[in-house]
Amino acid sequence: MHDDDEDKTSIQPISELVAGETGDQQTPYLIVLSGNAVGKMFKVSMGEMLIGRAPSCDILLDDDGVSRKHARILCKPDGAVLLMDLGSTNGTWVEGEKVDLRQLIDGDRVQIGSATILKYGYQDSVEERFVSQLYESATQDGLTGTYNKRFFTDRLTQEFAWHRRHGQVLTLILFDIDHFKKINDTYGHQPGDFVLARLAQVAGAQCRVEDVFARYGGEEFAIILRQTTAQEGTILAERIRRAVEAAEFEWARDDGMVRIPVTISLGVSSLTGEMLEPGSLIEDADRFLYKAKQGGRNRVASRVLED
Repeated sequence: MHDDDEDKTSIQPISELVAGETGDQQTPYLIVLSGNAVGKMFKVSMGEMLIGRAPSCDILLDDDGVSRKHARILCKPDGAVLLMDLGSTNGTWVEGEKVDLRQLIDGDRVQIGSATILKYGYQDSVEERFVSQLYESATQDGLTGTYNKRFFTDRLTQEFAWHRRHGQVLTLILFDIDHFKKINDTYGHQPGDFVLARLAQVAGAQCRVEDVFARYGGEEFAIILRQTTAQEGTILAERIRRAVEAAEFEWARDDGMVRIPVTISLGVSSLTGEMLEPGSLIEDADRFLYKAKQGGRNRVASRVLED
């Protein structure tokens, strides 16, 4: 016979589980239901918050149809949250109604531009953490913290279509680590993982907020540069190359610290009229990446450098 008292599991009430975090406090959020940032949460803080495509916006929505400074959130001392359109091109809508100024209530769905929909509501700390973890697991690479390949593929498809339709420049950088197999064979796979994570930090520090930096596969990474010329993309690629070459990749072993030499090769391509699908841009960038490797590695190759 089992002792029932020993087999029972102690059950804590939810009020105790969240105690010490925010208790029963509910915080207002805007959660993206559709658009490039689907699943992302924006905490509504006291004062004013700007919504739009401009990098300076508090709620950055880099989607088709969103104006640079599209709308403003006003959080008043009495707790009321107001949404104000800023004369945007495609308007601001709440529950299907176009608005200039409107107080938001729990559950309101807000459409910004042509396709971006956010839901306004209140979350406690447990719900906030859960939604945040769902978004990260769906979009981020677990090792490097960059976007994952699925997110990159979806985003490139969207950006490719938008830039072709509007006749705007779009540039893609592909790069990978030189002799990465040798790093794994010499130092081991754990130091190899460290190199990947550290590389993502170094390269990511050179990118703009609006750039899409992703792990494309293995030791290969990709950066989508919106409304960026081939020349500007080549300059950024060279800056990243130099930053990686100058960075220290030091791994602690039993016999002391060991410095792992790390360099990268980069290929840069920009959208041309002959490119009819996103895969064409990837293939072209990959072709230049191959040229960089054939040219001796630790270098950038692009059409700009060939002219």
